[in-house]
Amino acid sequence: MIRRVFFSFHYERDIWRANTVRNSWVTKPDREAAGFVDATVWEKVKKQGDAAIKRWINNQLHGTSVTAVLIGAKTSTRKWVVYEITQSHARGNGLLGVYIHKRKDKDGRTDKKGANPFDLWYTTKDGKKVYLSEIYSTYDWVNDDGYKNFGDWVEEAAKNAGK
Repeated sequence: MIRRVFFSFHYERDIWRANTVRNSWVTKPDREAAGFVDATVWEKVKKQGDAAIKRWINNQLHGTSVTAVLIGAKTSTRKWVVYEITQSHARGNGLLGVYIHKRKDKDGRTDKKGANPFDLWYTTKDGKKVYLSEIYSTYDWVNDDGYKNFGDWVEEAAKNAGK
């Protein structure tokens, strides 16, 4: 099944690595085989200010069933990543994290592993804190063969969210 995916990541630091993941479907025989459709085209919005970015994020999340948080060295501390995770969780999107630090950038460099952003937020269930990292899975693009498995990860996240 094709899923619309919203991709959350640290733009300035990780755009090259993020595009590797976001565009991995291009080399698949068809989009159905990839298992997801990239629902983002947000690069142009950034210059328009915070209100425009929030509006754009909310619009881009509309119609998506999964949010993939592409985790680089500093992703967990980024203002818009925080907003995107919060909005995705509130909307009931499936969420998953994908560590991209081992993926080489345009200069052939890898990066250090960043913190799991799902460790920073929690919800309450039966009066107890349940961190999002206990709910949502994370994977490593390189070690877990993201090129081959990303579609399956997206499908699992969607099903776990009841989508």
